[in-house]
Amino acid sequence: QVQLVESGGGLVQPGGSLRLSCAASGRTFSSYAMGWFRQAPGKEREFVARINWSGGIRYYADSVKGRFTISRDNAKNTVSLQMNSLKPEDTGVYYCAAGLVGSMQAGRYDYWGQGTQVTVSS
Repeated sequence: QVQLVESGGGLVQPGGSLRLSCAASGRTFSSYAMGWFRQAPGKEREFVARINWSGGIRYYADSVKGRFTISRDNAKNTVSLQMNSLKPEDTGVYYCAAGLVGSMQAGRYDYWGQGTQVTVSS
C-alpha cells in the first residue's frame, strides 16, 4: 500500500516556475515507478512525465519536454516535478501516481494522490 500527497501547486504567471512535490508513505516506495499526470477542465487526464524506480530512466510528454524535469529521492520517499517556462495550457490539476510498471497510460498505475492545482495566468 502506498499513499501519495502532492504539494506545491499555485498561481503563476506565464513564463514562471513551480516545483511540485509528492510525498509517499510506505517502505516500498523505491520499488515503484512514479508518474505525473494532469487534467484540465473538460479534458481527459494526460501523461506529463514518468521516472523508473532508480531515477535513471525518465520520459516526458512532448508538450513539456525541455521545460519540465522529474526527479525522485528514494531516501526521502519523494518525487518532484520542476516546471519552468510555464504556459497557460499547463493549467490543470496535477496528480502523482505509483505503479510497479512505468507507463504513459494512467490505467497502469496503482496508487494516486489527491492532486494539486496549477494555474498559469497573467
